[in-house]
Amino acid sequence: MAEVSEMPDPLLFTPLSLRDVTLKNRIVISPMQQYAAGPDGVPTDYHTVHYGRLALGGAGLVFTEALCIAPEGRLTYSDLGVWHDDFIAPLKGLADGMRDLGATPGAQILHAGRKASVQRPWQGYMPLTEADRETRGEAPWQTLGPSPLPANPGWPPPRAMTEAEITAAVTEHGAAARRCREAGFEVLDVHAAHGYLIHTFLSPISNQRNDAYGGDLAGRMRLALEVAAAVRAEWPDDKPLFYRLSCIDDEPGGWTLEDSVVLAKELRQLGIDVIDCSSRGLGQRGTPVVVPREQGFQVPFAARIRQDTDLQTMTVGLIMEPAFAESVLQQGQADLIAIGREALFNPQWPLQASLTLMGDGAYERFWQPRDAWWLEKRARSLAAAAAASNAT
Repeated sequence: MAEVSEMPDPLLFTPLSLRDVTLKNRIVISPMQQYAAGPDGVPTDYHTVHYGRLALGGAGLVFTEALCIAPEGRLTYSDLGVWHDDFIAPLKGLADGMRDLGATPGAQILHAGRKASVQRPWQGYMPLTEADRETRGEAPWQTLGPSPLPANPGWPPPRAMTEAEITAAVTEHGAAARRCREAGFEVLDVHAAHGYLIHTFLSPISNQRNDAYGGDLAGRMRLALEVAAAVRAEWPDDKPLFYRLSCIDDEPGGWTLEDSVVLAKELRQLGIDVIDCSSRGLGQRGTPVVVPREQGFQVPFAARIRQDTDLQTMTVGLIMEPAFAESVLQQGQADLIAIGREALFNPQWPLQASLTLMGDGAYERFWQPRDAWWLEKRARSLAAAAAASNAT
């Protein structure tokens, strides 16, 4: 009798090693702002519970929301911060908690640039005004950018940064990386997408400078590359570094996928390990806008960069079906699958995906034993009841 070979595990549930960090599977919880910090930017009990439940959900890597590198780099007064050393201890609590619950802890760092100084989404997500100061004590502040061009019509224009301020922003990114290292995070992601500071320097639409940080592609990439070098210098050699790009502006005369390939090749030389592939966001925020999009609409960007640069890539964007996520990996279009809003809707998505792709045997292999014992028994009871019903 021929020996029956076991089916290989889905790629979604195979480990991935990045430098000396091994993720237990290819599912990542994408950074998502929660707007739950106090005005001092420090984590609260909410964050402990929120990231704890995401870690229990079975993902290999869980990112915090974007940690702001400077007070003026916050989106809102309720964003988490990493702009001074007092943040290290509370952030360490989040990292340790995620690790203890089975997930590799990751952090993302951000300067919001000209999209800073806004209301929380449910308050309008528009620039802060004197009315916000009067009602909530939240005064607007001066935003920064490469050129004095507002993010949207009617928004306050940012102040064009001086070269000294650009140098300071590079230093702040490096200092933020050091604090994340000291807090015990094992993966770091630099946010250079969605119309925030670094992205606005990259795009010819928002960057109209004529100095060393503007003009041609090399000039517009200079800040992104300097930030990458500063962060890599503060981030351990044995830990991976991700870089989030808006791979296209999707605007006439804007940043293109070809530009992203060029930048990614330069980032690879500076020690970036994974390109976190997103898109758009230069103008109006995509978060509150209803735009017709299909599952995996950003996968082609990850596939192109992976093909042309030899870098590993992470894709994100309305991925909801386990079979679709697996197909992306099987086709070699990306190395990691990031889940965002679907994880808010269902924090157990990674574990439920294991059942969808592998059946009840996944309980013993991938679920916490405290839950698996009960649920596997329930599955057997339901199967027995169904068999009895079919026999009558």
